[in-house]
Amino acid sequence: TYGQKTIIKHLNLDVFQNEVLAIIGPANSGKSSLLKCLNRMTDFNDDAKIEGDILLDGVSIYEDDDSTFLRRRVGMVSPLPVGLPMTIKENVTYAPRMAGCKDPAELDFILEDCLKKASLWDEVKDRLNATGGSLSGGQQQRLCIARSLAVEPQVLLMDEPCSALDPGSTFKIEQTISELAKSMTIVIVTHNMQQAARVSDYTAFFLSDGGPGVMVENSPTSKIFSSPTDKRTEDYVTGRFG
Repeated sequence: TYGQKTIIKHLNLDVFQNEVLAIIGPANSGKSSLLKCLNRMTDFNDDAKIEGDILLDGVSIYEDDDSTFLRRRVGMVSPLPVGLPMTIKENVTYAPRMAGCKDPAELDFILEDCLKKASLWDEVKDRLNATGGSLSGGQQQRLCIARSLAVEPQVLLMDEPCSALDPGSTFKIEQTISELAKSMTIVIVTHNMQQAARVSDYTAFFLSDGGPGVMVENSPTSKIFSSPTDKRTEDYVTGRFG
């Protein structure tokens, strides 16, 4: 709830290890608000109120008053790439350096490893000291992914990561998601039905009928797009509304 407005309610959802969960649904159905809850970004909004609980490995994410450690375990990639005003190398190694890593060799390993996982290494390895802002939009988004990976999160939250990208850049991001899912859990919010079908193992459909958002259905992605249980899900994925 934000102030007097309830954004999403009655949600009970399991997300499994090394699963890609796609969250789909019309605007204002609570998708992005849920992502903010999952790593307590809502802590920064004084109007936000949350009831219920969110468990990570069976432990409440609210157990510790300090949410900094949680955000190392649950990373976030925003719709628009927000690079830090520094070099490519400094962007990726920023969090490890802030966490106390001083060893140049270790930082170089983290840099190369994360850029490779984000499918960016081959494109930038010869200009690591260029500014992050000198990259294209798709490259900047992959740089943000690499920066999120530098603290080795268990879970990566992605809020419309391809919304401002061309098809070629979108393809590279989707390839990156498929590779990352081998070693972590990913929750992605997307308005692109084809993208949800391509990258996810499970899909959750959220809907708001003028009131708070609710989860209508959560099933294996193949089922959501071939034989959904709820008629509203079928209408949405076939383009009859939304």
